This record gives sequence, structure tokens and C-alpha cells, in this order.
Amino acid sequence: MKKIRVVVVDDSALVRSLLAEIINRQRDMECVGTANDPLIAREMIRELNPDVITLDVEMPRMDGIEFLGRLMRLRPMPVLMISTLTERGAEVTMRALELGAVDFVAKPRIGLADGIKDLSDQIVEKIRIAAAAHIRRAPTPASGAAAGPSPTGVASPPKLLGRLSTEKMICIGSSTGGTEAVKEVLTRMPADSPGIVITQHMPPGFTTSFAQRLNGLCQITVKEAAHGERILPGHAYIAPGGKQFRVDRSGANYVAVVEDGQPVNRHMPSVEVLFHSCAQVVGPNAFGIMLTGMGNDGAKAMREMKDAGSYNYAQDEASCVVFGMPREAILHGAADEVLPLTAIAPALLARLSSSGSDRYRV
Repeated sequence: MKKIRVVVVDDSALVRSLLAEIINRQRDMECVGTANDPLIAREMIRELNPDVITLDVEMPRMDGIEFLGRLMRLRPMPVLMISTLTERGAEVTMRALELGAVDFVAKPRIGLADGIKDLSDQIVEKIRIAAAAHIRRAPTPASGAAAGPSPTGVASPPKLLGRLSTEKMICIGSSTGGTEAVKEVLTRMPADSPGIVITQHMPPGFTTSFAQRLNGLCQITVKEAAHGERILPGHAYIAPGGKQFRVDRSGANYVAVVEDGQPVNRHMPSVEVLFHSCAQVVGPNAFGIMLTGMGNDGAKAMREMKDAGSYNYAQDEASCVVFGMPREAILHGAADEVLPLTAIAPALLARLSSSGSDRYRV
């Protein structure tokens, strides 16, 4: 059996030792090297040609984000970020995902040794996912450009006039690779698009930064969902990490329900929970979108949505970082169309246009 070869890059000797031990306990992977800063890691990657690297954010001589940007431009490869559970850690993690990191693990600030051990199952699962992911080359930044959100690469959608029916709703599920996929869809949506509800698999503390980052890039308002708030046109609501998110009705309005609960399909938030509620509450007024992600979360509920009259899109394999969730939705007969990521929003807007309004022509 060919093992997954991993290089661990972290300035903490303790973390390097713990990660190497966790990796080497697995029958299907081995830690072939560790480095305490990116410059050493660069030579190690050339020498050892690993399948995956784990990368810390804050390190001496060159921080993890700068190193990641260079790596993804010059030698794209699967990278799993090791991020600290802080506000700054969350913001930097969003930038890392934007640059092409496959995923991240949020390490605790205190009780580091026990915390890393507790995360061992998550770490090795994400290394396996990273090893099989489709990796893209990071865009070359403009000369002298400041670090920050990269351009979306799409023309701004038109600012449309008129009042949209509050009956329509767009429901999105995503996981690994989903932060950039969700951004691609949302940046193409006009200011008076139907209300959008989103479950992206993320831990507590990171969905706030995710929503804020998207809000600065989109014409619609993007926010973390709050319990009891009305779901409005021109707004997107992201499930808070560590909570379950579903939609309900209050009179003529759709409202967000954010609550504690049990993981579903091992996830909290779970796409299954959101899509099941959309099938029951929104029915034929819903549009479902399944984007890149590992596993099968949401596939059955997306079929429930279709059976209730929704029109559904699944991202195609070629444009996915991981084709797990869209594949399962397709196998369940839940998808009306399977499209490249960049074609999903235009197809959705064209369909909205054909349903009786010319305000969505693209």
C-alpha cells in the first residue's frame, strides 16, 4: 500500500512531535519530515516530494500565509493549515483558504498537547481528504498589491430595481473547498436576489470571519445567521459553527432557527438539517445548490427538496476540490443540473428570469 507522505511545518517542537506521532500511527500515512520554518520546509519539499504538508500560520522568518502564497503559485500541492482559535487566526485562515489551502484544523490556545491529541482523528481524516483533493494554482498577485481579499474575477452583477417576491429561497450546502465555491456563487448574485441560506462545514469561531469576508465582496448582505431573524431578499445567512441551522415560517415570513443540537452525519452545522427544513418549509419555491465537499451530508435531504418541487444544482467533478457531496446528491437523484462552479449562478439567474421576471437576465 502506498502511504501518504506528509511534511509537518510548525515552529513549535511540541506540535511537530505530536503531529508526527499521530501521522505515523496511521497505516496509510507517514511523516517523512518536519520543519520549524518555511525556508527549511521549502528545501524539504523539493527533496522529499511529499503528498501533503501541514502548515502553521505564525512562524519565524516567513509567516505561513506568505509561504503558502508562494507555494501555490510555484508548486501547487495539498496543504492543511494548522490555525489557532483566535479572531486573528480565523481571519488568516480565510485568507489561507482563498490562496488554495485545502482545509484547516483549529488548534486550542491552551492545553495544546491534550488538544492536539483530541483532534487526532480530525487531523488524519483531513490529511486523507487533502491527499485526494484537486489542487488549483493560486493567482499571481498584481505588482505591489497589498495583501488582502483577492479579486473575485467576475463582473459585478447589475443593481436591479423592483421588489422581489419573498417566497423564493436559495439553499446552499458545502464543505471542503466550499469557502471559495460559496464566494464564487455569492459574488455573482444581484442586490435583490432571493434570500440565501448556507451551511458550510466550519467550527465555532470561523463562520463570523467567513461571513464578514464575503460581505465585503458581494452586492448582497452576507451575515452569520441569528436565531429568530427574518430571512430577507438580498441577504445571505451562514450557519454558525457549532450550531444547527434550519428555516421555518412565521406567518408570511421565513425565519432562521439557530439552535444547539446533536451532530447530524457527524456535522454541526449539517447540510442535512438545513435542506430537510427547506424541503418542508420552502418546497417548490426553493433552489438547492450542492457544492464541493467530502462525504454525503445533505444528499438525502436534497432529494427531499427535489421531491417537494425545488430545482437543484450540483457542482461538477472537474471544478470541485472534493467531489463527495455533489456526487452523493447526484447518485440520490437530487440534482436537476450538474454544472461547473462558474456556471451555477448564471444558470440560476436565467431560471429566475424565465419564471416571469426579466430582472435576472445575464
